[in-house]
Amino acid sequence: MTGLSGEMNAAPSGPAVLRLTLSDFRCYGSLRMETDGRPVVLTGPNGAGKTNLLEAVSFLVPGRGLRRARLDEVARRATGGTDDAASRRAWAVAASVRAEGRIVDVGTGVEPGQNGGGDRRIVRIDGQPARGQADLAEVLSAVWLTPQMDRLFQDGSSARRRFVDRLVYGFDPAHAGRLTGWEKAARDRLRLLREGPRDEAWLGALEETMAGKGVAVSAARLQMAERLNGACTASTGPFPRAGVRMDGTLEEWLAGSPALAVEDRLRDALAAGRGRDAESGTTAEGPNRSDLVVRHLAKDAPAALCSTGEQKALLISLVLADARLQAAERGAPPLLLLDEVAAHLDEERRVALFDEICGIGAQAWMTGTDASLFEPLGDKAQHFKVRDAEVAFA
Repeated sequence: MTGLSGEMNAAPSGPAVLRLTLSDFRCYGSLRMETDGRPVVLTGPNGAGKTNLLEAVSFLVPGRGLRRARLDEVARRATGGTDDAASRRAWAVAASVRAEGRIVDVGTGVEPGQNGGGDRRIVRIDGQPARGQADLAEVLSAVWLTPQMDRLFQDGSSARRRFVDRLVYGFDPAHAGRLTGWEKAARDRLRLLREGPRDEAWLGALEETMAGKGVAVSAARLQMAERLNGACTASTGPFPRAGVRMDGTLEEWLAGSPALAVEDRLRDALAAGRGRDAESGTTAEGPNRSDLVVRHLAKDAPAALCSTGEQKALLISLVLADARLQAAERGAPPLLLLDEVAAHLDEERRVALFDEICGIGAQAWMTGTDASLFEPLGDKAQHFKVRDAEVAFA
């Protein structure tokens, strides 16, 4: 599809992807798609390429996208190619994004490694090389829900931390850089502990960085959970009210001490735990040990013990609460990427979801196999058909 332009119809003025261009991304050899800023509905059979479009948009913000794919997994394979570097093409995602009242051109992609080297991801903003992925958070905020996230409350805590971090980016873009700084320092420290030499000055410098970055990361998550808890407990409508909090050692320390004192305490704990961390290959103290705890308030039950449908409804409740907070506090909601979100909702909740999306002025990208589920949106959304990696107006 080339040059599809949507007819303007009371398009929201919030952040939006107005043009999306793909090159050798997943099943798409080449694609150019234009929107007018309204919510986007993508319908078609399974395997048509709908989720791939949402994944492409998710690469316009920091991270590994909504599938957490490796860079080489995203590249389109050459026809008949094998799963090696020679068969992979250099993929790219580019977009014109409306953000804070201006149009920003954003691009990201990968250059396959040469001579045995690893793939390298590149980011450009308005044609200029960015310092890294963290710069994308300064342009656009996005939150997503996928069917794989239906087990968010039952799987390991790392997925829940990533979910919270995604919400924090919308309020504090610098959070992405602090998180990256913590992770890099933690990796370097563990490598030094395992491989040596035990350079005390170098270890001390890394632990100093980890203390500063780590406490800042935990403080931001803690503040996010507190705001989210307030928004969720005050919400009305068919989606369940949720109790939200962050649980972890750093969160406990921050509840009783100022941040600088907690930094000192974490730095001391890291120094004291060098032998243990070297043996286990993990960092025993830090924001990597925190967890998001969610409770279904009406049932007074942990989210993990609720039914699959109730867990999905709780997730939607969290995402909508975050969108309302961003709209109220920052003047604009995040971009919402909702993969197969309507399929398992009853009519009341589907209509409520659509009404809230439109009410806060969010551009939501939604997928589904059944176009009739999105009929309540009418011309409040742009409707596209996706089939065999081809996109057309519905």
